[in-house]
Amino acid sequence: MFRSLGSNLPDFPWDSLVPFRQLAAQHVDGLVDLSVGTPIDPVPDVIQAALVAAADSPGYPTTQGTPELREAFVHWADRVLGVTGLSAEAVLPSIGSKEMVAWLPTLLGLGARDKVVIPETAYPTYEVGALLCGATPVRADSLTQLGPSRPALLWLNSPSNPTGKVLGVEHLRKVVQWARERGVIVASDECYIELGWDVEPISILHPDVCGDSHDNLLAIHSLSKRSNLAGYRAGFAAGDPELIAGLLNTRKHAGMMVAAPVQAAATAALNDDDHVLVARARYEGRRRWLSRALVKAGFRIDESAAGLYLWATRDESCWDTVQWLAQRGILVAPGDFYGPSGARHVRVALTGTDERVSAAADRLTEA
Repeated sequence: MFRSLGSNLPDFPWDSLVPFRQLAAQHVDGLVDLSVGTPIDPVPDVIQAALVAAADSPGYPTTQGTPELREAFVHWADRVLGVTGLSAEAVLPSIGSKEMVAWLPTLLGLGARDKVVIPETAYPTYEVGALLCGATPVRADSLTQLGPSRPALLWLNSPSNPTGKVLGVEHLRKVVQWARERGVIVASDECYIELGWDVEPISILHPDVCGDSHDNLLAIHSLSKRSNLAGYRAGFAAGDPELIAGLLNTRKHAGMMVAAPVQAAATAALNDDDHVLVARARYEGRRRWLSRALVKAGFRIDESAAGLYLWATRDESCWDTVQWLAQRGILVAPGDFYGPSGARHVRVALTGTDERVSAAADRLTEA
């Protein structure tokens, strides 16, 4: 009998928010949805223009990506992140970063005998990616938790979704050394790396972390957050040339390619820094409004040094907090979506319009 692959996976967590969404929508001033990190600001003009100019693309795009796109990524990584020694052949576009997170274990050929380490508090797709290939996900934030085990893949996420925690240079360096001694692949999801607030995030590919070699390392990046391009699905993997070559070969067979107009738009996005400064300023203002209002309403904000979320708690069950906020017309994500360690927190997204974020802040300060 046919059995869907999805039968082995957990239920999609956001479906459980439906009754709270309905409750929040009853507010006299309407719903303020801060439950998901989907951008709501306009796509920058320079990116839209590049997309339109490439609209006449009748042929198949290349899985590897155009030379212009890969070179733009290399220059951006050097200019913005301080990553040196990266070649265009060690860059691979993906259909958003979530696609790469979900399918990387499978693309690497992992299976039932393998373990995949994911952060203790993590976006659900890390666990799902391990389950899709039959591997065993293991939650751990420190190397001592792993003991003598030798996982096949170790995921890092800095800045973190949902907490906003940023891993420092020393921690990253120790992880790289530990992994190389054991032949473990390290994949670092860095899609929020340009949104540091209290600290400056650093890439796993930075020479201060990995020296002059990217062996065993992959950095995963996205244009969804920094360029408001979630709707375009434009992400990247970069790092170890041999790993990238293997991923490229498999993706060619599987037809996993980014649309040609999107590749052109992504090239324009990587070559322009000004629109990122505009986006940062918007999010910084919304972060300031929401954090002040949450603290005034009795919340404590933990970590949240970077990224698009506030990791907030009232020292109670996350679902009690979700209900309390929904009664005030505000929808957030419960922390246990991201693992048992999040059971007393909620994730509050900064991805509301200025008007909706201001409305949420007013409701919180009136609470």
